[in-house]
Amino acid sequence: QVQLVEYGGGSVQAGGSLSLSCTTSGTFGDDVVGWLRQAPGMEREVVAAIQSDGTYLLYNNFTEGRFAISRDNPKNLVILEMSGLTPDDTAVYYCATAQSTRALRKGQYNSIGQGTRVTVSS
Repeated sequence: QVQLVEYGGGSVQAGGSLSLSCTTSGTFGDDVVGWLRQAPGMEREVVAAIQSDGTYLLYNNFTEGRFAISRDNPKNLVILEMSGLTPDDTAVYYCATAQSTRALRKGQYNSIGQGTRVTVSS
């Protein structure tokens, strides 16, 4: 199990943008890497995910084209670019790895980070 570290969270006003980064102490290998989020009182949900070779991307409907996930395997880095943020995007955002997108959706993580908080004010 590798250690995942997220950074880039913070506070922005509605309509603003943030870029979240996830890096690892080891390598992502062939794992799917995903961004999840959990708002207060809500269940954790998948935001976006990317396969090891970057050929398959998964986005939750609520991203509505506002978010973009990318992966740089040599740098062991996965980035989530977020724009057009709304207060509904306020949550703790987690980076996680899994064997597949299906496993990610089911919460069957190989690794998950500590999370980074995103707060969007109106």
